[in-house]
Amino acid sequence: MAVLHGLSPTPVHSCRVLEVACGDGSNLIPMAYAMPGSEFVGFDLAELPIERGQARIRELGMKNVRLFQGDLLDQGAELGQFDYILAHGFYAWVPEPVRDRLLALCREWLTPNGVLFVSYNAQPGGHLRSMVRDMLVFRAEGIEDWEDGVRAGLDFVRFVAETRKEGDIYREILDFQLKRLTARVAAVTRHDEMSEGFRPVYFLDFAKHAKRHGFDYLCEAELPPPPDPCYQREIVSMLESEQGGDPLRVEQALDFARMRAFRETLLVKEGCTPQRDFAAENLRRLLFCSMAKLEPGKTPGATAFVLPGGIRMESNHPAVKVLLEELERAWPRALSFGELEPKLAAVGFTLDDDGRALLVRLIVAKMVNLRTWDAPVTGCVTERPRASAVSRQEGRASARATSLLHMVVELDERLRRLLQLADGTRTRDELLDALEREFTETPQEEIESGLDEALEMFWKSGILEA
Repeated sequence: MAVLHGLSPTPVHSCRVLEVACGDGSNLIPMAYAMPGSEFVGFDLAELPIERGQARIRELGMKNVRLFQGDLLDQGAELGQFDYILAHGFYAWVPEPVRDRLLALCREWLTPNGVLFVSYNAQPGGHLRSMVRDMLVFRAEGIEDWEDGVRAGLDFVRFVAETRKEGDIYREILDFQLKRLTARVAAVTRHDEMSEGFRPVYFLDFAKHAKRHGFDYLCEAELPPPPDPCYQREIVSMLESEQGGDPLRVEQALDFARMRAFRETLLVKEGCTPQRDFAAENLRRLLFCSMAKLEPGKTPGATAFVLPGGIRMESNHPAVKVLLEELERAWPRALSFGELEPKLAAVGFTLDDDGRALLVRLIVAKMVNLRTWDAPVTGCVTERPRASAVSRQEGRASARATSLLHMVVELDERLRRLLQLADGTRTRDELLDALEREFTETPQEEIESGLDEALEMFWKSGILEA
């Protein structure tokens, strides 16, 4: 996002990264594995998660990542400076003095062209979350086991919702919150909703606090999705007029329209001057990729582009078809605009104002994603597929694994076993034999067809190493 806005942050393959409140390092360790030329440091107040992360690092034999147990209030300049600092799930869960210390230290730690990521519960959506939080905490009171407490709390919210008639606005609000909460693991609900420190903030208050510590607002970590009111010119023009052209106040006004409940904000040091339009020269500095699958469109002459999850777009624009065809062939790799340019030019596409606007629309729609770096993933399922050591390590301990693209992949029992077997020493046939010996009650045809699907999934998700 910094490059898209015309800044020049340190390349991620040769940078220093700090994560505040890193837990067991499950965010840092996969990044450090994929980027051995960069250095990663994380600390957390909780000792046991740090010990688990340190054990993972020792097992993997990694030298470019360090985790330690420590209190934010005890840290200082001895950590050095970092090109990227992450503070996820921290700012909105701690008292004001700790928030203040966080930003003061980040100002000291961040390099002049660095980027600070801070996620936090936001208002006004936090008001609705607070209402449900109160129910969860009320019902869980006195229950010693926290997982039982989370379950009991969710059951109580469900009970309250069901006391209302279908179509009742209160019930619709509770049903929406329940859908959000039940779609994630209980530990997240415990931290995000039920922890003692639940302190949502308005964006404008956060931006002013950051400004006092010498930071300017850059943008959010991701572009808003297409329905967002920021893309409706009449709404933005009205708000700009009302707020005297102040971009921070306009952003806050948009949050009221969004009923925004969570933000992932990027900050830079004062003096950096981001560009608010996405200039062609900045797009040329980035890599492009897409998970869209191409299939025949319902409209004559159109092609359909379908994302995982079923989001679908149809277009008969020749440049859109060429671009997404090339990116589909390249995935999970990313391509520079220079690599794409010859074929795009052949259908008359250039990065003039119209071409740039078309490309930005595809990026906003998530049909095209941006990277600054190409992960060390394989371009196909090789003769002896090798899943990354960090994915195999995660798969041994849980039913999920993080890929080299930093995607989390859910695993059933057979996928977990295949992940361990795919260590680069076995051919496809040897993998098949091993699975047939272990899953004797599963029909051979099912294992064989499932193997090819699973290996392709590992490849496409970025689990297989180059």
